[in-house]
Amino acid sequence: MRLEKIISEIEKIFPLNTAEEYDNVGLLLGKTNVECKKALVCHDVTDETIDEALSNKCELVISYHPLIFSSLKKVNYEDRVGRLITKMIENKLSLYTIHTSFDNIKNGLNLMLGEILNLSNQRKLIPKKNSLMKITSYVPSDYLDKVLNSLYDAGAGEIGNYSKCSFSTKGQGTYMGSKQSNPKFGKKEELTKTSEILISLVFPSHKKKKIVENLIESHPYESVAYEVTNIENSNPDLGLGSIGILPRSMTQNEFLEYLKSKLPISFLRHTKFNTNKIRTVSVLAGSGAFAIDNAIENNADAFVTGDLKYHDFYKSDNKILLVDAGHFETEFFIKNKLQEILNEKIPNFAFVQSNINTNPVKYF
Repeated sequence: MRLEKIISEIEKIFPLNTAEEYDNVGLLLGKTNVECKKALVCHDVTDETIDEALSNKCELVISYHPLIFSSLKKVNYEDRVGRLITKMIENKLSLYTIHTSFDNIKNGLNLMLGEILNLSNQRKLIPKKNSLMKITSYVPSDYLDKVLNSLYDAGAGEIGNYSKCSFSTKGQGTYMGSKQSNPKFGKKEELTKTSEILISLVFPSHKKKKIVENLIESHPYESVAYEVTNIENSNPDLGLGSIGILPRSMTQNEFLEYLKSKLPISFLRHTKFNTNKIRTVSVLAGSGAFAIDNAIENNADAFVTGDLKYHDFYKSDNKILLVDAGHFETEFFIKNKLQEILNEKIPNFAFVQSNINTNPVKYF
């Protein structure tokens, strides 16, 4: 299979424009017009994972974390990133990175972390803003179901736990075709009045291209009238973090023991205990100090994340239990889930899961 085809399928699952603006996702190394038979799925790119890809005769490495993250001004062979880039280029390995395009999607990384903790009624902790649009068009009544179903198939009309959401109202449309026109109804150079239905549907902005294509393809008119507008509502299906409810209330000590039973870590860093019980829990896998205020604003009893610094713990202000459960330890399931998703969505391609634990942090 050509690499461009594989990438096209991956990006149907993890659209690039769902990633955070600061992130670096997509094809970081390689070219798309090459044949590819096998890909290694890994957490991080290291010397060991590159060797593993080569020993498995992979042409592609799919990593969660980006090897190239900040602005790259030079490739120095003695520098870690420069050395790894050089090694991959010399061995003709392509590199594709997913990162926050996995975090932000509807059933993404943090919902999966919440499921590991048995959280129910989960929702996004930080719903993404400026990521919703609305499409409006005018459809002859006999074609209403065909057009709506086409838009639903493209991903329009999904709001939270509901699908096929739309609004419609009857009206009258008018048009006059030129000599060069080919009207479906009426005649050229004559004013035509038709009974039409105005339809309106909300959709995530990253699906705009497919939705407009499906509208034009399914609509009977030669020239389709439609409007696409940005809407300011937060998108409940796109964003970072997750918040949900534990199966039962726990003391703070019980909750930490519970975390250690669910995550591959024996040591937890946390704020001081108080008498509050833990029932509503927010999570953000990896590095999530920036979301402490969001957790407090959402009335979470605890916030589980990684990479908290000394002064971050003060932000709890005795309002919330902050728990640093480790960057890697809150992402430990990523390789399994990525391979599971990729195998399901792209069944005719070979994905090899890395056997290497790339966590650089060791505990003594």
